[in-house]
Amino acid sequence: MIKIGLTGGIGSGKSTVSKILNDTGFKIIDADNISRTVLSKYPEILEKVKIEFGSGFFDWRGEFRRKEFGSHIFRFPKQRKKYEDIIIPYIKREIFEAIDKEEKNGEKMIILDAPTLIEHNLHLEMDHIIIVWVDNTTQIMRVKNRDMISRDEAINRVNAQIPLDKKREYATIIIDNNGDILKTKKQVNGVAEFLKVICK
Repeated sequence: MIKIGLTGGIGSGKSTVSKILNDTGFKIIDADNISRTVLSKYPEILEKVKIEFGSGFFDWRGEFRRKEFGSHIFRFPKQRKKYEDIIIPYIKREIFEAIDKEEKNGEKMIILDAPTLIEHNLHLEMDHIIIVWVDNTTQIMRVKNRDMISRDEAINRVNAQIPLDKKREYATIIIDNNGDILKTKKQVNGVAEFLKVICK
């Protein structure tokens, strides 16, 4: 089975590209979805969070205050690293189980949509890497507008990942998403045709 890694940076438009590929018929494994489900599947994760970060990120019902916690860890890189050390092993386990399942089901190709594919060395398991790229100014503006946060908060979130210009060095394919949706779709359709050819 051919494994394609799809990544980019926050605000790069990776999710848009992923949706177009999904609509074209490719099997997508979404690491973001997995990262959300592991919190309910493995209650010990939030227990570890409570021990490491305190109960202040949980409301009176014990519900995890995800948004407040996210803002906190993006401001403090060491805190973010501590959280990633807790949650990433669970996410990786689920990703590899999902890949194994698709291979056993006879899939010829899967696309792993993962925002931190390179940061967590998942790119080493892939046959090809697609990078969705935008310039830094566009990236910060999109994050600020999308998440309705300050420019400083947007910069913190962008800087929490490897710069897109650095990620380009890992790419087999680069999708330039600085333009409008029609330009992006045209590029993605070209990528889809290439993937269909190598999948035969």
